[in-house]
Amino acid sequence: MDTLAEAPNLTLSGVARVLVNAGKLNAKTAEDLAKLAKDKQISFIAAVISAGAVSASDLAHALSTAFSLPLIDLSAVDVPRLPKNVIEPKLAAQYQVAVLGKRGSRLFVAGADPTNQEALERIKFATQLTPEWVVVEHDKLQKLLESTGTSAAEALENIVGGEFEFDVTDEETTPQESQEVTTDVEDAPVVRFLQKMLIDAINLRASDLHFEPYEQNYRVRFRVDGELREITQPPIAIKEKLASRIKVISRLDIAEKRVPQDGRMKLKFGNRAIDFRVSTLPTLFGEKIVIRILDPSSAKLGIEALGYEKEEKERLLKAIERPYGMVLVTGPTGSGKTVSLYTCLNLLNKPGVNISTVEDPAEINLPGINQVNVNDKAGLNFSTALKAFLRQDPDVIMVGEIRDLETADIAIKAAQTGHMVMSTLHTNDAPTTLTRLRNMGVAPFNIASSVILITAQRLARRLCESCKAPAVYPREALLRAGFKDTELDGGWKPYRAVGCANCNNGYKGRVGLYQVMPISEEIQRIILSDGSAMDIAAQAEKEGVRDLRQAGLHKVRLGVTTLEEVISVTNE
Repeated sequence: MDTLAEAPNLTLSGVARVLVNAGKLNAKTAEDLAKLAKDKQISFIAAVISAGAVSASDLAHALSTAFSLPLIDLSAVDVPRLPKNVIEPKLAAQYQVAVLGKRGSRLFVAGADPTNQEALERIKFATQLTPEWVVVEHDKLQKLLESTGTSAAEALENIVGGEFEFDVTDEETTPQESQEVTTDVEDAPVVRFLQKMLIDAINLRASDLHFEPYEQNYRVRFRVDGELREITQPPIAIKEKLASRIKVISRLDIAEKRVPQDGRMKLKFGNRAIDFRVSTLPTLFGEKIVIRILDPSSAKLGIEALGYEKEEKERLLKAIERPYGMVLVTGPTGSGKTVSLYTCLNLLNKPGVNISTVEDPAEINLPGINQVNVNDKAGLNFSTALKAFLRQDPDVIMVGEIRDLETADIAIKAAQTGHMVMSTLHTNDAPTTLTRLRNMGVAPFNIASSVILITAQRLARRLCESCKAPAVYPREALLRAGFKDTELDGGWKPYRAVGCANCNNGYKGRVGLYQVMPISEEIQRIILSDGSAMDIAAQAEKEGVRDLRQAGLHKVRLGVTTLEEVISVTNE
């Protein structure tokens, strides 16, 4: 092994001297690498590691031992929690250092070269603190500096990628107003990022986009087939600009950040225009924004595409084709009630039929239908709009939701006086809807004489046809789920989700599970005698009405969805 004594004319840097003394390099190799570093204008450490002469780990251990300095593994450090803006990014990049922490007047600085006194002096001058070296591995420090040194704009450009054109309509804002409010938020990377998120969401068939600020990070999630998925984590520095951009194109007040706001925007995407409903909510670390995609094509799918079985479809069509009465659709938020109602309205939407709807808000624009938005500030609520409808010579009335006794009374009177009324309620199943109306204060004889059909629904994820595979369940598990002994002997096989490039964890799209319950004379008698939901459910079962679990199990038998999915969405 050559030593420094054998090369008396050689002047080596502190790091080279340490490596030679530690036996990691011979003097000749150290000299060659020093010349290489000088020629390429890189640090000696970078030259040593790129040449493979010494590993980053061995080099860090040798320097830590030689200078009696602490050594840490950067891969174990929680990078988002590192102090920010203590030293300028340019300074950190120039001297290849990162700030790990601060205690009193001491500043702990991570670096691969603790012999660099110039770096310490510059940091001390810039921060007025006493910097202390902590030795780290060169390659891991490079990764850390790359991840933290990228500006928010550069990071967004990396996420967004290529060029594309995007047309956002902004009909209600004058050009002058638009120019005034967008001056501060027309940040090109932010605009492009929002455009890409909206287009990606449409391509993934997402129903909602969530933009969520937290203390240390900012994330974007899409709801695809009813399931939230994290899509990306853009730089936290963009949260204010992104919120302002969304507010501008949704015609919201960009200066108001203390209270929730609701707005709308429209996107021309190819040959179709898609509406978005925007909701902002102040949280601890900024405004969370949820954008719901309102695709008009979903209301024109046709009743076959929704997943109704033949007998369920016949019951529903028979009810809505009657000249008067009330049809109620029930289920939790996000169960597809609005699409079901719009599908029924599309079937009735003919030149000879006057249809009026009142909603909060109107989600999908339907030509040929008179749609009214609730406006509580102006005194326009469901009951006020309903009273006005009755003076507008209506044939079909759709009420977004029956929330109180006054709205329920007017809707029922409309159904009794020659109008078809459709509405929604938030109940778990069809039988409990009747008792819910009773609890609101509606008289039993009014319920029995006006309501002609109730449909309860849920949405279950549909199995991907490309990758679904047969599943094996113990017979006892199938019986516990609700299958009957006779149903298990038919030779059919349940399927399980697998997952492929064309789907989302084995599922693609969703299918409706429906409990379609016509109000028969027997059920009317139970209502008039103030019977319970259990009595109504028992009678409905006798009349061949499937409950939601049975409807789901039927879809399992058909191979449309999985047993696990049905149990999760019908587990009352």
